Amino acid sequence: MNPVYLFDLAARHTRWAEARQATITGNIANVNTPGYEALDIEAFADVMDETRLTMARTSSMHLGGADNDAGNALKVGPDESFDVTHSGNSVSIEQELVKSDDISRAFSLDVSVTRAFHRMLLTSVRTA
Repeated sequence: MNPVYLFDLAARHTRWAEARQATITGNIANVNTPGYEALDIEAFADVMDETRLTMARTSSMHLGGADNDAGNALKVGPDESFDVTHSGNSVSIEQELVKSDDISRAFSLDVSVTRAFHRMLLTSVRTA
């Protein structure tokens, strides 16, 4: 049986979400630090676009395809931040909580996809 790469993709997405969650946690921890600039992780889609993945073609009937798991922390620019305080701190609790909600949904998606594929694999093994 060939490996199912969807599990690897879900694992990469989870590692990306973990890195983003750690970055956001650091932002919240430094909300009162003068001069601290908020950080964020580049979007997962951008990370995957840079990997140049190619589709495997295992049958002539398949359509042809075209090849750092987590993103790098980037400084959030003033135009991307909700506000910058007089101390130069660019962390906005509201913005960080919105990002935290995005991460929660990312983890839920990964769990749902993995659970669905796991059930599908168990079903195929039972019927084989």
